[in-house]
Amino acid sequence: MEKGGGLDIAKNIRLVEWLKSEILTSVAELYQLLAAGARVSQDALADCLASIITAAYLLGKRLGIPFAAIDSKIESKIRLGIIEEHDVEKHYGDLTALSEHYRTRK
Repeated sequence: MEKGGGLDIAKNIRLVEWLKSEILTSVAELYQLLAAGARVSQDALADCLASIITAAYLLGKRLGIPFAAIDSKIESKIRLGIIEEHDVEKHYGDLTALSEHYRTRK
């Protein structure tokens, strides 16, 4: 049993390292896309952002954080940003829009 448990731990560590690498790679790709300017498609940007978000959720799961806990933290940060009138909220209303998005998804 110990041998199998050790393999599971090693496998989990490799997956965590891969997910960290995936996040960094996707962030680098996002920077490259943004540097390219107007020639970049919205689909390419959305795909890159989706990769970052997906990898972050999976990394959280591998670290023992349930998806629902991450969602709860996101919703708390959105509420706090609205209350504190974060610049992105004050000038654009983006946090309110994101809050509405979360509310209607459920």
